[in-house]
Amino acid sequence: MYRAMIAKEVTYQGYEGVQKNAYYARPEDNKLIGGVVFIHHLPGWTELCIETVRRLAHHGFAAISPNMYAAYGEGDPDDIGARARADGGVSDEQMLGDVTGAMSYLRELPECNGKVAVMGFCSGGRHAYLAACRIQEFDAAIDCWGGRVVVTNPKDLNDRHPIAPIEYTKDLNCPLLGLFGNDDKEPDPAQVDLTEKRLKSLHKNYEFHRYDGAGHGFFDWTRPHYRPEQAMDGWKRVVSFLQRTIA
Repeated sequence: MYRAMIAKEVTYQGYEGVQKNAYYARPEDNKLIGGVVFIHHLPGWTELCIETVRRLAHHGFAAISPNMYAAYGEGDPDDIGARARADGGVSDEQMLGDVTGAMSYLRELPECNGKVAVMGFCSGGRHAYLAACRIQEFDAAIDCWGGRVVVTNPKDLNDRHPIAPIEYTKDLNCPLLGLFGNDDKEPDPAQVDLTEKRLKSLHKNYEFHRYDGAGHGFFDWTRPHYRPEQAMDGWKRVVSFLQRTIA
């Protein structure tokens, strides 16, 4: 663990070559380290997301969170999230372009060892699953309670999100860690079962951990649904997984 780190906003080249901002943190020393692209959830760069980037740096990784809502301006995350939601959300193609740019940013850093994982919470978990399937260069992926990996209502598919991420599972070629609360509604346990069944049938390298007494977003200490015991166990599994796959 590192007591000193560098944390700052940076710019990177995102979807369609547009320069965007991102939040970046790494340990202060000059050791070669693995990188993590952390995909923020809706409504965007909340305190949870910023502190997650710092926490990953504290545990010895270079972490970046691309601002996929840059087009909606700066300000309160709830206001930005409302504008993004009213606009139909970020398209999957934009997300893939932004995440690819953030991955490239990490790999070009002198302190990066060349290995990069993708990780996300909630909608970011869905994005992480999809990115790991669609972008072949990732070395590991972490889906934390990503909703709509499995789509049971066809109305949830549209021009911006045309195909359920589970349909790309055959293309996953890196280890996957999944963390889920058994009291969650999106994804609910049955949806997690379907995802695990697909991964198992395709002989993918994955591990899922499910927590009784935990619902959606149980890592988030700013919300009433925070569950410290389950969250601490989940974080231990995240760090252990990254140490095995990208350190």
